[in-house]
Amino acid sequence: MLTIDPKEISTGKLHGYLLGAVAPRPIAFASTIDVDGNPNLSPFSFFNVFGSNPPIMIFSPARRVRDNTTKHTLENAIATKEVVINVVNYDIVQQMSLSSTEYPQGVNEFEKAGFTMLKSDTIKPFRVAESPVQFECKVNDVIFTGDEGGAGNLIVCEVLKIHIAENVLDGSGAIDQHKIDLVARAGGSYYSRAKDGFFEIPKPLSTLGIGVDSISSEIRNSTILTGNNLGMLGNIEQLPNKETVDNFAKEHPQFIGLETVKKHTFAQEFLKENDVESAWKVLLIK
Repeated sequence: MLTIDPKEISTGKLHGYLLGAVAPRPIAFASTIDVDGNPNLSPFSFFNVFGSNPPIMIFSPARRVRDNTTKHTLENAIATKEVVINVVNYDIVQQMSLSSTEYPQGVNEFEKAGFTMLKSDTIKPFRVAESPVQFECKVNDVIFTGDEGGAGNLIVCEVLKIHIAENVLDGSGAIDQHKIDLVARAGGSYYSRAKDGFFEIPKPLSTLGIGVDSISSEIRNSTILTGNNLGMLGNIEQLPNKETVDNFAKEHPQFIGLETVKKHTFAQEFLKENDVESAWKVLLIK
């Protein structure tokens, strides 16, 4: 493996490794105003949600690596203590990218990128009308992690009001992850379209899985089954009983008497279909 001491490489190169490895990252499309009321709009991928009671989001307009200057968003957030965090979906990703251009102070990125300024209910910064979800926030704190290029500036935001486009909701009123069609940031010039990569994993919190350590060594040391496969097998609450396995064998006699490699291969095919129960039955057939 390549082993790196952060102190022994340039900040720019380290920055690239961090962004390439910690990805994809959600995007905070942050709208602020300066003390004179001039709007500013810029995206930041050092961002996430950190609590729901109170609802807290944090994003970081880091100091520029190349010249150690700060960004207008940071300066505005410190001065006015208000920000709108808009989410970015695929419909607006190109305009969002355009708004990240470092225009001079006072230039309106809403206009440059072709976005509509929408008045907020509780704070002064404008919302991005085209964004499917907009969070009006007050700035509770700003945490400075350093004073050199690349240092983070964590803007701790408390959500005061949320606006959600109804066309991204499902029948129960929850956000439909396919309809909202979010995008995320990766390394270099890469982005990720979230809905193209969705897959479901049952939460271990809902059941008490038997654990990989409870699986026989023959299965754990399989040359066919992967770590992900073992994780799925270990997330079952209890193994199928002998009667269930015997009935399965009668219905599927092709699985009886298989050599280990073939048995594990068939089990893996069931796991690909998220059918953990059948995978275990194949594995337990004598």
